[in-house]
Amino acid sequence: MNREIYITDYNCVTPLGFDVESNWKALLEGKSGVALHQIIDNHEAFFVSKIDSEKLEEEFNKHFNNQNFTRLEKMFLLSLKPLVERHQISDDTAFILSTTKGNISLLKNENTLPEGIYLSKSAQKLADFFGFKTKPIVVSNACVSGVMAISVAKNMIQTGKYKDAFVVAGDEISEFVISGFNSFQAIGIEPCKPYDKNRNGINLGEATASVYITSELNENKEFKFKVLGDSAINDANHISGPSRTGDGLFASIQNAMKEAKVSADRIDFISAHGTATLYNDEMEAIAFNRMDLQNVPLNSMKGYYGHCLGASGLLESIISMESALKNILIPSKNFEELGVSQDLNIIKENQSAEIKYILKTASGFGGCNAAIVLEKC
Repeated sequence: MNREIYITDYNCVTPLGFDVESNWKALLEGKSGVALHQIIDNHEAFFVSKIDSEKLEEEFNKHFNNQNFTRLEKMFLLSLKPLVERHQISDDTAFILSTTKGNISLLKNENTLPEGIYLSKSAQKLADFFGFKTKPIVVSNACVSGVMAISVAKNMIQTGKYKDAFVVAGDEISEFVISGFNSFQAIGIEPCKPYDKNRNGINLGEATASVYITSELNENKEFKFKVLGDSAINDANHISGPSRTGDGLFASIQNAMKEAKVSADRIDFISAHGTATLYNDEMEAIAFNRMDLQNVPLNSMKGYYGHCLGASGLLESIISMESALKNILIPSKNFEELGVSQDLNIIKENQSAEIKYILKTASGFGGCNAAIVLEKC
């Protein structure tokens, strides 16, 4: 029998705050990190969710003396530090890093490849700083990376490879990422509107998020969420476009719910991917309806944080757990009128709700899809 796996602690660093409490307060007030920023020299500004660099430096200097870190690494360190201080690192503790691009900004002014550009090197640098004894694991699978990092931790602990795990996820806004999405003509010309009739594209964002995952509980835990089921399926549809029938996401949700032994009528809340691109939102609506989940309250956090790439799945999982703890559903920001072909129960305002079972989904380039089911214990 597989051992039970729990998330018992988490933290995040975003444009809305440098801890969960400040983020939650901002979300309740309907605040968004999305604003116009000049990312590329001699180019128009883009709507993105970007952490103020001066505030980041100020916060980092409060907690760390060592300045030999990139901007993204400082975001990782700030996110991880409270968790490392509250939980012991042993010989059986895993360190898992989720990111899509890592220190991609290092390439801008370099003629050679700096060591920090390699994801494995960046992960090892963070692991060494905190004293992790096991070799770091890097999860880099497009925009499902954050959700898959939870799955990797769960499955490796269940096999007995590790006793517990620290998972950190993050990406930053860069000229490289903006240029890439812009070449797809996928970037919105206004703050994004997931699932809305008038949506016109994605807003990118940056953040780091961390969770502590364990199979061993003690009486001092203030809260815990059981990771009941997980799945990742690739629909192999297109290098960037999702399956029009939602096959990969449908199968991921189906597998995760089957492992969790939770039927559609027991899911209380869906934290969806919701990029506000035409095909992604439509594909999700089809997949959720195929699973008979169209009546479950659902939101996308992209209107608050933008799409944070490798951080999005983990950050949004944290916010969904905070929603469950507070018994409050957060609206899908900027949503006004349904713009997909099938029904969805989009959350439109802050509302009280008893939340026990959470479905978190993610989808990404290359046809990848992932889903996890969490239970508030």
